[in-house]
Amino acid sequence: MPAFALSYTYDATTAPARDEVRPRHVEFLQQQYDDGRLRISGPVDSGAGALLVVTGDDEQDVLTLMDGDPFAEEGLIAKRSVLRWDVFFGKDKL
Repeated sequence: MPAFALSYTYDATTAPARDEVRPRHVEFLQQQYDDGRLRISGPVDSGAGALLVVTGDDEQDVLTLMDGDPFAEEGLIAKRSVLRWDVFFGKDKL
């Protein structure tokens, strides 16, 4: 299954709301990880955003899946982008 690199950018003004929603966000990500769709993720730039590597059939499949992220559902992601990532080194890690 192809890999996709997703980036989230947050607005600093949403930090309190993200703190409130974070337990559901983490639960959602854990479920995707347990299901094998989320391969790796974490915050970037001291929490100004996040980088996630997700597998899926295509970009729309990944976006539809990640629409279920409580951060997305609650409008806490200021910008989201997705790029298909054709991994060359480390394929065995995905």
